Amino acid sequence: MEAQGRLPRAGRHDGAQRPRRTVPRHRQDRVNAGPHPTALITGVAGQDGSYLAELLLGRGWAVHGVSKPGGTPEPVNPLVEQHETDLSDHRAAKALITETDPDYVFHLAGISSVWKSWNDPVLTTRVNGVSAAALLDACFTQQEASGKRIVLINASSAEIFAGSGVSLQSETTRIAPTSPYGASKALSHHMVDVYRSRGLEATNAILYNHESPRRPDSFVTRKISKAAVAISRGRQSTLELGNLTAVRDWGWAPDYVNAMAAMAEYGKGDNFVVATGQAHSVADFVSTAFEAVGIDNWRDYVRTDSEMLRPSDSARMVGDASKARNLLGWEPTKTFDQVVQAMIEFDMTEEIAA
Repeated sequence: MEAQGRLPRAGRHDGAQRPRRTVPRHRQDRVNAGPHPTALITGVAGQDGSYLAELLLGRGWAVHGVSKPGGTPEPVNPLVEQHETDLSDHRAAKALITETDPDYVFHLAGISSVWKSWNDPVLTTRVNGVSAAALLDACFTQQEASGKRIVLINASSAEIFAGSGVSLQSETTRIAPTSPYGASKALSHHMVDVYRSRGLEATNAILYNHESPRRPDSFVTRKISKAAVAISRGRQSTLELGNLTAVRDWGWAPDYVNAMAAMAEYGKGDNFVVATGQAHSVADFVSTAFEAVGIDNWRDYVRTDSEMLRPSDSARMVGDASKARNLLGWEPTKTFDQVVQAMIEFDMTEEIAA
C-alpha cells in the first residue's frame, strides 16, 4: 500500500481543519435525507485518508477504514472502524463491501511512488490496478443485489498524463503514462470509466501533487522541508536530491480532500482534475523552504544524486481544474508559498517538541 511515515497527530500546526463544504443544490436531497451516511475509506492512515476521515466524522458520518493485512498498525482516528483487507483479492473485496454496506467509497490506497514502481511493476499493477477493479466490481455487485446506490471516488493521478506532451492537462488530455505507477493508475482510471458506463456512480479524482505535514517522509517535499529545518539548526550539512528541474503543480492536501468530498455529493459520476494550475520546479520548492528558515544560498547545501533520478521523469505536470471550479465550486485555499511555509512551521515545532 501507500508508503507511510509516522502520521503527525492532528492539531493546529499540521493544517487539520474542516474544509469548506460545497454542496451543489441538486445534491441537497441526498446530503440531508435520512440517517447519516456510511463511508469506506481505503488508505485511511495516509495523508489524504486521515484528513478525509476527520472531515466526514465532523459531519456525523460513520467511517470505516481499510488497511492491508499484516502491516504495521498506523495511527488512525479512534472513531474509525478499521478493517484489514487485501483489496486485490476479489472475494475479500466483496466481503468487505457486504459487511460495511457503505453509501460512499473513497479509494485512496495504493503504491504512490513513481520511482519505487520501477522496482516492482507487477506489485504496483496489482495494488493500484487490480485492487481498484476488485473494489469497483464489489460495489457494482452490491448495488445490483441491494438496489441501494453506491458512490465511489477513485484517487487517480496526474501521472496518467506524463507522456501526453501537453503542458496544461485537463480531463480530456490524452492518457499516456510513462512509468509503471502511471500505467497502474491509468488502469484504475479506465476501470472507473467502465463501471460508470454500467451504472455505478463512480468518479476519478485526477489528483496533482498535494502536500501537508502528514506527507510521509519518503516524499521529496517532506525530505526538503525537514532538511531545511535541520540545516538551519546545524544538525545536517547537505541535502541530496534528484532532478531539480522537474516541474509540478503543488497544492494543499486538505483542499484536495475537500474536492473529493464535493465529488461524492455532486450527483453523478465524472472525472475531475484537482490542481492549482501553478507550475513550480523542485528547485523552487527548495528555495522557498530554505528561505522560510532564513537561508538564502540554498545551492551551497544541495547536492544532485544521479541514483535518485527517475528512469522517466515527466518534465511539466500542471493541471487545469476549471471543471472542478465550475461544477463543484471548488477552489484551492493555499498558495504554493503558504503550503511550503505550513510544512516548515510544523517541522520547526516538531523539532522543538522532540
